Formats: sequence, C-alpha cells, structure tokens
Amino acid sequence: MQYELIQLQEKKVVGIQIRTSNDDANMGSQIGKTWEKFFTEGLFYKIPNKKNEKSIGLYTNYENGVKGQYDVVVCCEVEDPTNFYDPLTTATIKAGQYAKFIVRGHAQKAVAEFWTKLWSMDLDRKFSSDFEEYQGGDDMENAEIHIYISLNGDV
Repeated sequence: MQYELIQLQEKKVVGIQIRTSNDDANMGSQIGKTWEKFFTEGLFYKIPNKKNEKSIGLYTNYENGVKGQYDVVVCCEVEDPTNFYDPLTTATIKAGQYAKFIVRGHAQKAVAEFWTKLWSMDLDRKFSSDFEEYQGGDDMENAEIHIYISLNGDV
C-alpha cells in the first residue's frame, strides 16, 4: 500500500468514546454501534465549532500496541473544544509524523480491508493517535477516506 509521510499539527476533537481491543470478539460491532449512535442521535450535527464537515474515527490511548485495549473516539475536529455536553467528550490527535493513506470504495469494507493489510506492514508505528478522516458526502459505496497512522520519528 502506498502512503505519504507527513507532519501533522495537534488537532482537538469532540465526539463519543468507547474502549475496546482487537481481541474482543465484539470489537467490530461495538465500533459500528458507536458510529451509528453518532449519526442517528444527531451528535455529529450538535457539535459546536466544527472546523469542517468531516467525521473522524480516532484510535488512541493504546495500552500495548495492537495487543492491548485502546480508545475509539467517533468525532469531529473543532476550533474550540469547550462548549460541549454529555455524552460528548474531547480528545487530542497528537502532533507528529504520520503515514497518510488514501482509501476509496465502500466506506466500511474499504476501511476494514485497509486495517487487515496495515497489520502486516512493517511500519515503525507509534501507537499514539491513528485516525480515519471521512471526506464527507453521502455516497457510502464510493467514499474517500484519509487514514493517518502515527509513526516514530519526524518527517
């Protein structure tokens, strides 16, 4: 898979959060239900001070890389993360070096295939803030998703 090395500045996000692990048999359905809640309960539209109309799936607070638990935050980038309400929470996408991948296709299938391929790649992963940035639009069959994987070192 091709990617571009980039340096990102810190980003503040607001959304809803769960804790899971790759070993949890319910991990996929838990993440799916979190995305569903984010949109069916209108949380995406209620987040104040959004920087854009993109939604983000953030993976952070890794306990032990791919082997431990981690937080999943379904969220949006915001200018000011102070005026939000329960059940929304804030999180930070850490500044640093990232591998940026661009994935196109059915949103769920393309992303699932991406993660399967990523786990077999030899990247020097930092496991700080990995995230999927959905570029917007309602066409789930032909989505464009930018996926950022945190790396050790600087560009």
